[in-house]
Amino acid sequence: MRFSRDIKIAPSILSADFADFGREIQAIEAQGADWVHVDVMDGHFVPNLTFGPPAVAAFRKHVKTVMDVHLMIAPVDPYIEAFAEAGADIITAHVEAGPHIHRTLQAIRATGKKAGVALNPGTPAEAIAHVLDLTDLVCVMTVNPGFGGQKFIDMRDKIRSLRAMIGDRPIHIEIDGGVTQETAPLVAEAGADVLVAGSAVFKGGSVATPAPYGENIRAIRLAAEAACGAKVV
Repeated sequence: MRFSRDIKIAPSILSADFADFGREIQAIEAQGADWVHVDVMDGHFVPNLTFGPPAVAAFRKHVKTVMDVHLMIAPVDPYIEAFAEAGADIITAHVEAGPHIHRTLQAIRATGKKAGVALNPGTPAEAIAHVLDLTDLVCVMTVNPGFGGQKFIDMRDKIRSLRAMIGDRPIHIEIDGGVTQETAPLVAEAGADVLVAGSAVFKGGSVATPAPYGENIRAIRLAAEAACGAKVV
């Protein structure tokens, strides 16, 4: 993965047709998705259950871009190796999911994968100040994690703080929750470069009629790029 701060759109397959994940993944990639975002939830750390390592391994067979696996689980460390073996390119753990985020990020990197750290809306940017050198991606939650389709929570001040803390380090700032054509410019202008979008990408389309996926992806991308000006590599 070549590092770039160009805007990247990462559709969350939590909003896809659960009966047809393979073709849904192929469709969003064909329609311009940069990454494929996989939300893993355990019904404990967050109030929902989604995918385990076998499902992620099944998705991997269809993903040609980047598989971005977001672990909303606690404890997280015992499962890192399984999700790495399932084919994740990026594994993101929550700073709130355990007492040893430094150890967790070390464990992710030890598998050869990119390491991400996620922050819930109530968690300040400063919580990860001392682990940035072990981090490839910071995921700023703009909803309380657990369900798709929630209303966007404005975290622009946190994004700006993170952008300043990151400086010239090759670390992505990802936004997860409530990303739409309307909210994408807000977070992009503040410094985000990876936008996770679920319902905003999948609305109006299907495997049989995937063109709306592309229209939605392009609309979000163009709105974000217009807000942050020229692309920065």
